[in-house]
Amino acid sequence: MTISSTRPGRARLVGLTASAATVVLLASACGSTGSGTAAAPKDFSYLSVVENTAVKTSLTTLSQGACTTQNTALPLKVDTVPQTGLDQKLQLLAGQGALPVQFAAGNAPALTNQLFKSGKVADLEDELTKLGVYDQLQPAAVSTIEALYEGKLAVLPYEYNIEGIFFNKKLFAEHGLATPRTWDELVTTAGKLQDAGVQPFAASGQQGWPLTRLVSGYLYRSLGPNAMEHIANGTAKLTDPEYVAAAAKVADLGKKGYFGQGVGSIDYDTAMNQFLSGKAGMFYMGSWALSNIADAKQNTVGAENVGFMPFPAVAGGKGSIDQYPSNVGLPIALNSKSFDKKTGEWVKCIAQNYGSTALKDQGTISGFKVNTPVPDKNAVTKQIRETIDGSKQNVLWFEALFSTKATTVSQSNAASLVTGSTSPEKFMQLVQEAQSGQ
Repeated sequence: MTISSTRPGRARLVGLTASAATVVLLASACGSTGSGTAAAPKDFSYLSVVENTAVKTSLTTLSQGACTTQNTALPLKVDTVPQTGLDQKLQLLAGQGALPVQFAAGNAPALTNQLFKSGKVADLEDELTKLGVYDQLQPAAVSTIEALYEGKLAVLPYEYNIEGIFFNKKLFAEHGLATPRTWDELVTTAGKLQDAGVQPFAASGQQGWPLTRLVSGYLYRSLGPNAMEHIANGTAKLTDPEYVAAAAKVADLGKKGYFGQGVGSIDYDTAMNQFLSGKAGMFYMGSWALSNIADAKQNTVGAENVGFMPFPAVAGGKGSIDQYPSNVGLPIALNSKSFDKKTGEWVKCIAQNYGSTALKDQGTISGFKVNTPVPDKNAVTKQIRETIDGSKQNVLWFEALFSTKATTVSQSNAASLVTGSTSPEKFMQLVQEAQSGQ
């Protein structure tokens, strides 16, 4: 998914496509002067993006604490570039044979995949296995990375998120509602909230992706975990009846008014506020929302009153409710040419300590195991951490395998799908045509 699909202020949720121009530029860069063996690095250089400060902060903490020895041998050095300039910067550095020791992976996995194929990005399964720390990665994070990077562990999961439905436990209790486990139960629950004068769902129609996530959620439950892969490889089309049916189910929620008034003009922050102020009973979102939930100034309903449930099952469906949509934020790749002993010691220390450091200092969940006990800020954080720990197979999201054009078409038409101005058939046709390049 492209950056237009991220949550505000953070570089999050990479996609799988790059423009033709990007691929051409990269192919040219990969054939230039960067093919030789690089000299041993003088520092643990890290190219990040201006918008994402979380990884930089955690690495700095490690350099002054658990990884002091490694930092003395190879000092951490952080450089930043605006998110919009990241891909161009990486292409330039690759062509010059000057990629830093580690760097924020490109906005589209296609860029990192190309660098990997050209031998410029380290095979981290191989490197972490040699270092004896491959087991420090969460299996679910590995599964997500491999799904995005053609089966390769090409990046490190400095961030890791799963998605599902947050709900107001207090409102549910007041109205005698049980946690829905099936789609039919979810629809019934939404109807009861509506009848009680409570908006069932908060969602940002302005961003679009919080609505299209519901479409892919239904598809993964009804058709199985390969539902969107079949669209990407051409063995199925979004205009096929079973795919249109998923869009129709979500459109029906909008037809019943379950997203409230003016959903098309609701932005991310407003939708978040609707849920955290108790104006909406449910909110489909990723686990990055835990920082908002833990903030008492934002969350007036109280963190203790927020629950989390998986996207519900679909009767007769091939998917499972323990298959959570997931992403690895803006992950980090390592330069294969500068992966020497000192770099390896840094990476080993990161693998063993990053998970605890990020959780303790910032309340963020990574794809690394938490080896030093960190008290959970609230019950829902504990629940999500346990869910991630136990998760074995994850899925992606609606636009993850789409072209840039199809992603834009999908998200810009999502609100009209749930308001009824675009039919489910037309919505899927528009996105399919964009994906097919028509």
